[in-house]
Amino acid sequence: MQILQTLTNRALHKQVLLLAIPMVLSNITVPLLGLVDAAVIGHLEHAWYLGGVALGSTMISVTFWLLGFLRMSTTGLAAQSYGAESKHQLGLVFSQGMTMALGFAAVFLAFHQVIAEWVFSFSDASDQVKHYGAEYFAIRAWSAPAALGNFVLLGWLLGTQNAKAPMWMVIIVNVTNIVLDVLFVIGFGWKVEGAALASVIADYTGMAFGLFCVWRLWQREALPALINLIKDTANGLSRFVKLNRDIFLRSLCLQATFTFMTFQGASFGDEIVAANAVLMSFLMMISYGMDGFAYAMEALVGKAIGAKDREQLNQSLLGCFFWSLVICVLLTLVFATQGSSLIALITDIEEVHALALDYLPWLVAMPLVAMWCFLLDGIFVGATKGREMRNSMFVSTCLFFAMFYLSSGLGNHALWLAMVSFMAMRGVTLALILTLQWRSNTFLA
Repeated sequence: MQILQTLTNRALHKQVLLLAIPMVLSNITVPLLGLVDAAVIGHLEHAWYLGGVALGSTMISVTFWLLGFLRMSTTGLAAQSYGAESKHQLGLVFSQGMTMALGFAAVFLAFHQVIAEWVFSFSDASDQVKHYGAEYFAIRAWSAPAALGNFVLLGWLLGTQNAKAPMWMVIIVNVTNIVLDVLFVIGFGWKVEGAALASVIADYTGMAFGLFCVWRLWQREALPALINLIKDTANGLSRFVKLNRDIFLRSLCLQATFTFMTFQGASFGDEIVAANAVLMSFLMMISYGMDGFAYAMEALVGKAIGAKDREQLNQSLLGCFFWSLVICVLLTLVFATQGSSLIALITDIEEVHALALDYLPWLVAMPLVAMWCFLLDGIFVGATKGREMRNSMFVSTCLFFAMFYLSSGLGNHALWLAMVSFMAMRGVTLALILTLQWRSNTFLA
C-alpha cells in the first residue's frame, strides 16, 4: 500500500522528472553526436575511416571516462552539502574538484603522445585504421582541460539540484560539435582531422557556458568567495581523494571491457569493427538515456542523505525506478522494430549494415538488462559509497572476460554475450549490497 501511495504521488513524479528529463534530453545529444560522427565518416569511401574514428574516439573516451569519477564524486558530495545546507562545504567541493581536474589534464597533456604510442601498439587493427585512429587521438587530446573541467561543472550543478544548466551545457557542447562536424568533414573535406577538431572546440565552448552558470548560482546562493576557499582546499581533501580512488578503479574496470570490445572486434576485421562501432553508438544511446535517471537518482539520494531524511530517500528510489522502467521498455520496442532502419541511417556500406543487423538482437535485450546497474550506480554515487561500486565492478569485469573466453568460438557474438552478462552482473551485485546494507541499517551510515 505504501509503495502504491508513493507511485501515485504527483509531487514525487514532478520532482524526479524535473531532474531527469533535462538530463535525458541533454544526454540524448551525446549519442546523437556519436551517430552524426559515424554517419558523416561512415559515408566516406572507405570503412577504415569509420574504424579509425571508432578506435581513436574509444581511446579518448577511455582516458576521459577513467577520470569520470570527477563528475560522480562531485555530484554526490555537492548534493550532500546542499542537503545539509552547508554553503562553505558546497563551495569547497567545487574548488577541490576543479583543482583535481586541471591537475589531471596537465599530466595527460604532458604524456599523451607516449600514451598513444603504447596503447595503439596493442591493437590488431589494420594499418589504415590505426593511422586514422592515432590522428584523431592526437587532436582530441588537447580538449583535456575543458573535458575534465566539464565533469566537475556538470557534477556540481547537478548536485545543487539544478538540471537545466547541465542540460544546456551538454546540448551546447554537442550541437556545436555536430555543426562543426558537418562543416569541417563535409564542407572543408578535413575528414578525420575535422571530426576531432570539432570536438575540441565544442568542449571549450561548453566549459565557458558552464563556468557562467556556476558564477550565477554562486552569486544567488551567496557562497563564500572562491579566493577564501582555495586555502581550505587541501582540508578534507582526503575524503575526496579516497572516493575518487575507488570510483577510478571502478571506471578502470568499466573501460577495460569497452576497450576490449573495440580492440577485439578490430581483430575480427575492418567490417566487424565498423559494425560494432554502429551498434556501440546505439549502446551509448541507451547508456546516456538511462544516465539521465541515474543522475536524478544521484542528486535526490545525495540530498536526502545530507538532510538525513529516510522517507525522502525511499520516495526518490521508487520514483526513479518507475520512470526508468518505462523508458527501457520503450527503447527495447524501438530497437526491436526499427533497428534495421536506424543502422541504415548511419552507414550505406552493405557489408557493415549486414553484419550490424546480425548482432542487433543483443542490443534489443540490452535496455531491460542494463537499467538496474545504471540506477543502482546512481544510488551509490549519491551515497558516496565508492568502495561498494568498485567491488561490484571488479566482479562483473571478471565475469565479462570469463564469458568471452568460454564462448570465444562464437566470434563477435561472444563479445556481445560477454557485454550483456557484464551489465546484468553489475545490477545483481549492487542490488545485493544495497539489500544487505538496507536491512542492517548501515546504508545511511
